[in-house]
Amino acid sequence: MVLNLRRVVTGHDSQGRAVVTIDDHPTNRISNRPGHESMVVWTTSGTPAEILGDQDGAAWPVSTPPIPQGSIFRLIEYLPGVESRMHRTDTIDYAVVISGEIDMRLDHGQEVHLKAGDVLVQRATIHDWINRGHEPCVIAFVLLDAKPRSDAKARSDAKARSDAKE
Repeated sequence: MVLNLRRVVTGHDSQGRAVVTIDDHPTNRISNRPGHESMVVWTTSGTPAEILGDQDGAAWPVSTPPIPQGSIFRLIEYLPGVESRMHRTDTIDYAVVISGEIDMRLDHGQEVHLKAGDVLVQRATIHDWINRGHEPCVIAFVLLDAKPRSDAKARSDAKARSDAKE
């Protein structure tokens, strides 16, 4: 995978002055399937978020949703031909396509083609990412914890996902 990122994080010194606290290349990354790599840039554990301290907000399991009332900022790279995987999280996701092109497919087959510079707001819908192009697609995601759907459709979706795992 070619996903490379320099991460710069600011904070405060003991006298309250603004300083750079982290300047690195994150190593908290995972590849759950061929053609896919995900990297955590930062997480928060609640709202409002804690801004003091020297903890590294990237030290969070890569493939998990945010903690209740928390958030995750991650980058994902999808190589051409990435293996399909329908999924859904109880989150509001803000997505910005950084490079390349990709198709987002919803559970009933509707597709939207996205390219570099496009943004998407994903509201806990079942979806998949398909890279039919010839170059990697990199997307920046911010996932915000959201209230779970409680309607009959959500329960039906959950059962379908459970059945698909068996």
